[in-house]
Amino acid sequence: MSLIVDEHRQYLSDHVRVAAFRQAIHEVVKPGDVVVDLGAGTGILGLLACQAGAARVYAIESGGMIEVARSLARANGFQNRVTFIPGHSPHVEVPEKADVVVADQIGRFGFEAGVVEFFADARRRFLKPSGTLIPSRIEMTVAPVEHLERWAEVEFWRHNATGFDLGIVREWAINTGYPVTYQPEHLLGPSGVGAVLDLPILEPGAVSIHAELPIYRAGTLHGIGGWFAARLSAHSWMTNGPLSDQRINRQNVLFPINQALSVVEGDRVVVDMTILPLDVMVTWRVTVTSADGQSKGRFVHSTLKGMLTTREDMRRTHPDFVPHLVPRGQARMTVLSLCDGQHTLAAIEHEVYRRHPALFQSVAEAATFVAEVVTRYAR
Repeated sequence: MSLIVDEHRQYLSDHVRVAAFRQAIHEVVKPGDVVVDLGAGTGILGLLACQAGAARVYAIESGGMIEVARSLARANGFQNRVTFIPGHSPHVEVPEKADVVVADQIGRFGFEAGVVEFFADARRRFLKPSGTLIPSRIEMTVAPVEHLERWAEVEFWRHNATGFDLGIVREWAINTGYPVTYQPEHLLGPSGVGAVLDLPILEPGAVSIHAELPIYRAGTLHGIGGWFAARLSAHSWMTNGPLSDQRINRQNVLFPINQALSVVEGDRVVVDMTILPLDVMVTWRVTVTSADGQSKGRFVHSTLKGMLTTREDMRRTHPDFVPHLVPRGQARMTVLSLCDGQHTLAAIEHEVYRRHPALFQSVAEAATFVAEVVTRYAR
């Protein structure tokens, strides 16, 4: 079985998540409505919209899951009401304005899966002025956390486990956000909503988080935990928060600090984050003070420092760099130039093989290369 299919099995097995969307969709979608489903996956949200009375659903999906969704729509008798549109939503069109746009592009912390950019674009191009977004609001929550298991993975790089000095790698490790599942006992203090994404009006750009969090029990601060709560409709919310008895089955995030820090009741943690959703880039600043205001630690981290970028790639991004196509780039240019509405796929394959004999050992090998380009850039 495709692992992508199995990933969606897990989504559909999350009964709390499905129930929350079902309630919201049945509350918002009215008989005769037009609905757009962004990143449709199995198409479950579109099927729920059909159940609620939607006249037409436009399900947008960029990957091969679109075939699974088509099959499920047909198996459930909704094939005449669901139109499937392959591609990423910012790159496609729908034939009419929608009453409702729905998606679960939230991620673990509330922004990573593209909800800000996708909804801003869909709101402008797909949604009626009186239309509704599901979700409409996302609260990004932070808390001081202690998590020995995940911290041990960060600290792995300090230890001479192989007989070699691995310490330099810790610079990447400490500037990375880690998936983790929190339980209430991992929290060193109360959580706080650091930012609210108001999707009906929010435009793409930096998101700032600020929270002042008291410590209410002694322990070791390993970093800042993050999760979300999303308002799907007036009476339906969805969260992966560890304090909810109706949390969905989705992990949270740990933003570690450089040094594990002992804290006691009365200490305070100030968290400031700057998030660039489009780049999935997070900078976090953490300041810890004692009850009498004395500094106990200050930490600054960024996923920019945790990125695995080669020096060769960095050189190619310099404004003075003069690019030249490599042989495979030239072959791709050939394919694109032949996608002119006149050449058949077979003709393109043979021509690419003829022009670039050093790259391909057979027409079949050239055909594989051509297919990768054509499926992405032609229709």
